[in-house]
Formats: sequence, structure tokens, C-alpha cells
Amino acid sequence: MDITIIFKIAAIGILTAVSGMLLKKANREEIATLVSIAGLILALVLVLDMIVQLFDAVKGLFEL
Repeated sequence: MDITIIFKIAAIGILTAVSGMLLKKANREEIATLVSIAGLILALVLVLDMIVQLFDAVKGLFEL
């Protein structure tokens, strides 16, 4: 596992939080919710990619 993935997820979280706060102050709650959901989905895709790599490593280890 590379440390850069942690920084990427943290950056996504910070950008999502700041964008959400700015949009809520501008009375755009619906768009703020969509930005939060998009940030969550993006972070989950990064984590899902790591899980796929883990399963591939386990599969290669047991030569299935």
C-alpha cells in the first residue's frame, strides 16, 4: 500500500468539506449534498481499486 492513497482520500475529503460549506452559505443545499455524495463515491472508487488489488494478490498467492 502506498501512502499517496491516504493523501488522495484526505484531499478529496477536504475539498468536499470546503465546497459543501461554501455552497451551504450560498443557500445551495441541494448542490452541496450532491458534492458530498460525489466526493464519497470518488473516495469509495479509490478504496475499491485497492480491494481489487488485494484480491488479485491473494489469488496469485494461492495460484487460483
